[in-house]
Amino acid sequence: MTWRDEIARRVRGEHLRDAPLAPRTAVRVGGPADLLCRPADGDALSALLRAVRELGVPLSVLGGGANTLVADAGVRGVVLRLPQEFPGESTDGDTLVLSAGAPISRLPARAHAHGLVGMEFLGGIPGTLGGAAAMNAGTRLGEMKDVVTRLELATPDGTGFVPASALGYAYRTCRLPPGAVIARVEVRLHPGDVAASEALMREDRERRRATQPLYRPTFGSTFTNPPGEYAGRLVEAVGLKGHRVGNAIWSPVHANFVTNLGGATARDVLALVRLARARVQERFGIALETEVRLLGEFLEEDLEGLDGHAAAGGGPGAASGGVRPPEAT
Repeated sequence: MTWRDEIARRVRGEHLRDAPLAPRTAVRVGGPADLLCRPADGDALSALLRAVRELGVPLSVLGGGANTLVADAGVRGVVLRLPQEFPGESTDGDTLVLSAGAPISRLPARAHAHGLVGMEFLGGIPGTLGGAAAMNAGTRLGEMKDVVTRLELATPDGTGFVPASALGYAYRTCRLPPGAVIARVEVRLHPGDVAASEALMREDRERRRATQPLYRPTFGSTFTNPPGEYAGRLVEAVGLKGHRVGNAIWSPVHANFVTNLGGATARDVLALVRLARARVQERFGIALETEVRLLGEFLEEDLEGLDGHAAAGGGPGAASGGVRPPEAT
């Protein structure tokens, strides 16, 4: 019996062998996963984490595929993707608990249905709630740490809620304990003017459509903004706006977005990222940090010159003993 057979035997849920990952990412790049797993519930998720630990099989987490670059060679071991309809969602007054695998859009929809506001910054952000919580996603209007009260974390030994105050939230950062994967996200909002909230989110979506290349596959912002600066302005200032390598290009619309012109490879994308980092460092003395997770087996030469944040891989969870660390959704 192979390790894939053993995991399928132990873990209730969906198991896809040699699953293509490019269609499951926003930038549409990358090779297959040895095994893609969707556990049926929290108990099955813990069973999966126990299985990979005992079998010594690497595990990576894939959320909605935003801010994620999969290696051309694919991902060895198990790729975990939580189902959108993970059990245990609830609403109690101003507090909502939602599946980490749910699309981000579910939170404002559910909140508005209960007369709640306060999550307008999520308008138009792609991906899953678990990924958003794991990277503290946000915009000029706010970020996840403003509304997250607790995260339910799954480990090989079970699941439990951890307060947000214990997770080291900072700009595009959440420090999850080793061995943990986000299963559910608890947020606290407040009653307010739903029509005004919807209008603000609509305005933000329209602004994004006008200023970002959302008409082509892209994983969103490539670099975090340095203090007091904008990464897109720096990339443009060193002459790379519209620069192309293979079938990947620094967008002519927004220079902090790499877009896939069709058939781009992860190697094309990383060449652009390395070039931008080197030029900005040389001209401005600023080390740009990526907010893109790398998933899978990359060539060493393709990773040369990248910050450790980019090379870490992972997703909305992490674990030791065969599970790749996060932080990099």
